[in-house]
Amino acid sequence: PGGFSLRPVLHRLRGVKIGEGVWIGDDVYLDEDFPGAIEIQDNAAIATRCTLIAHTKGVGKIIIEKGAAIGAGSVIVCGFGQTVKIGEGAVVSAGSTVLNDVPAFTLCGPPRIKVYGQVTVPFRDAATFDQFRRGVHPIRAKSNGTHP
Repeated sequence: PGGFSLRPVLHRLRGVKIGEGVWIGDDVYLDEDFPGAIEIQDNAAIATRCTLIAHTKGVGKIIIEKGAAIGAGSVIVCGFGQTVKIGEGAVVSAGSTVLNDVPAFTLCGPPRIKVYGQVTVPFRDAATFDQFRRGVHPIRAKSNGTHP
């Protein structure tokens, strides 16, 4: 409860510019030092545990445009003097790190997970992390770019 009501109201009181119909999930961090550098337009949604930081070595600006959706666990960061815009209707998939603009009505996100190695000592069975690490054998990509 509170995604459409309490959380937007509290962030508005802090100085975040928030439009109508905005949904903000649990544990969302909106820049504590410069809340006025964040703008969330009408009907945008920010999922659980997202982080928006509008300053790195100085203040920038983050704009989440109308109807945009930010997936759970995403991080949006901008640097001094930079404006990062998540375009109207854009969707940022869960777990993304955004440092630059996302065009309107696009879907973006991190690459799919990759296989790095074969586990020969299960993590829960290893007595130490070093024992687990020694039991991971790298998987080499085939010449056609695929894994075995």
